[in-house]
Amino acid sequence: MTVAVLSGGTSFEREVSLRSGKRVAEALRGRGYEVIPLDLDAQLVGALTETAVEVVFLALHGQAGEDGSIQRLLDLLGAPYTGSDATASALAWDKSVSKGVLRRNGVTTPDWQVLSADAVREYGAGQALDRIGGQLTFPLMVKPVQGGASLGVRRVERREGLAAAVMSAFHYHPAVLLEQVVAGTEVAVSIVDGTALPAVEIHAKDGAYDFAARYTHGATEFHVPARLDEHVANACADAAVQAWNTLGCRHIMRADMMVDEHGVPWVLEVDTCPGLTETSLLPLSAGAAGLPFDGLCERMIQLATGAV
Repeated sequence: MTVAVLSGGTSFEREVSLRSGKRVAEALRGRGYEVIPLDLDAQLVGALTETAVEVVFLALHGQAGEDGSIQRLLDLLGAPYTGSDATASALAWDKSVSKGVLRRNGVTTPDWQVLSADAVREYGAGQALDRIGGQLTFPLMVKPVQGGASLGVRRVERREGLAAAVMSAFHYHPAVLLEQVVAGTEVAVSIVDGTALPAVEIHAKDGAYDFAARYTHGATEFHVPARLDEHVANACADAAVQAWNTLGCRHIMRADMMVDEHGVPWVLEVDTCPGLTETSLLPLSAGAAGLPFDGLCERMIQLATGAV
């Protein structure tokens, strides 16, 4: 089978995407697939229509790969592809939308507010920052409404640091999410074809699981399976599956969450095209479940082509 591995693009996460794509390509070649590496550029449609590509493996991270745009294009071309469809991708990509949909469907997620650059510029909404304390309590997480890899994300301990964090996040997207911090254990639960894999417990050595901690070897300590009581681990798996079903995901997904002191999992966000690098969480979970990386990649091809 001929597989196009699509990675790169122009988002802030281009380099991470290229790393994922290179690793996937090597794994699939090892399994006997003919692999055509493709970048997300103006030659993409021509390359897909002029070659005998049978399935597209999406190793994209960032806007075009995760917001539903490339999925809609591939649907138009009639090309099977790995990962969630355009609707689920678009829902998960916008954190304010996905959190609203999840909460309406009973998934526990921290309280939040959203502030847009347009509102600040056109309506003087910057003055509303002084009222945030009446609805949310510090510390807060300030993050771009759209984006991944913790880019533009900052923890704010006191009101005095809020404006600077918001303005910094505006560099990544013209709307920011102000989210209540939940103290506890940070975990990620990955799902393959509707089944939750063992949770990964995350301990960033410098305290914050930011971009550097995510993609620098040795910067973060992982425990898989997570060091959770069985009933708490089951609750995390249930929350991830509920998020999967609510958003209509398929093939793979990762839910990032915090487990509070009472063992309650709080879903922070959902990633429909999770990283596949050497330090990414989905491959760690799959390995703990007895599914090696090359087997995971082949499984995704099988799901995309209906071979299972």
